[in-house]
Amino acid sequence: MSRYLKLYAHFLRFSFSKAMEFRVDFFFRVVMDIFFYAVQFAFFHIIYLHTPILAGWDIEQMRVFIVSYIFIDALHMTVFSTNCWWLPIYINRGDLDYYLVKPVSTLFFLSLKDFAANSFLNLVIAGSLLVWVLTNYPGPLEPIKIFVYILLLLNGTFLFFLTNLIFLLAVFWTQSPRGYGDLFFSVSHVMERPDRIYKGIARKVFVFILPFALMASYPAKFLMEENQWHLLGVIFGVTTCFFLLVQVIWRLGLRNYSSASS
Repeated sequence: MSRYLKLYAHFLRFSFSKAMEFRVDFFFRVVMDIFFYAVQFAFFHIIYLHTPILAGWDIEQMRVFIVSYIFIDALHMTVFSTNCWWLPIYINRGDLDYYLVKPVSTLFFLSLKDFAANSFLNLVIAGSLLVWVLTNYPGPLEPIKIFVYILLLLNGTFLFFLTNLIFLLAVFWTQSPRGYGDLFFSVSHVMERPDRIYKGIARKVFVFILPFALMASYPAKFLMEENQWHLLGVIFGVTTCFFLLVQVIWRLGLRNYSSASS
């Protein structure tokens, strides 16, 4: 474990030094994400001008939900997104050879080697919004539930990453430029809507098959509503299944991988 922590510390140092070389990109990334955050709050504010309740939540509760998926998006963009972008390229070009021979987990290395330091300030902004919304929430919030809620957001980010990986790893068989990455980002907007707006089969799909409902909606529901501890079993159970599924797909994909030397 200490070896992996030291390796990740090296990733961080390298990423921050590289980000400082491209300061214009750093500035525009911040402006772009601030605009995205403003649009999310404005969108739901307009809806609440016409109705006091949406999916069982008032506007204060909806703000908790909004900052939940904003924080997940910011954390994913900072930690995982750049690595997810490069993964299909490495596979298609046969460049995995260099990483497969390293004395660490190849999937760990490829998933975390590029920390998007130019998105780190956006993560700080998203975290500040999260603190602001929770501090100004009108109802009582138990400290233990706030702590678990934060853990659930971290888990939601990891689950978002795992789901993204499943779509990307299809490149082992399709040899397409991005696997099904573009399809993933089209479907991922489901995370930005409360899970209660989906009914029947669609709701089950977004909980167990494409688990976007578990990423932000379930953590917000756990925090704000009573007697929701049973949600933890669903959230961690699905996350474990997806983690194991990624390991299986990765191993099967490597069997189908054509290296640059073959």
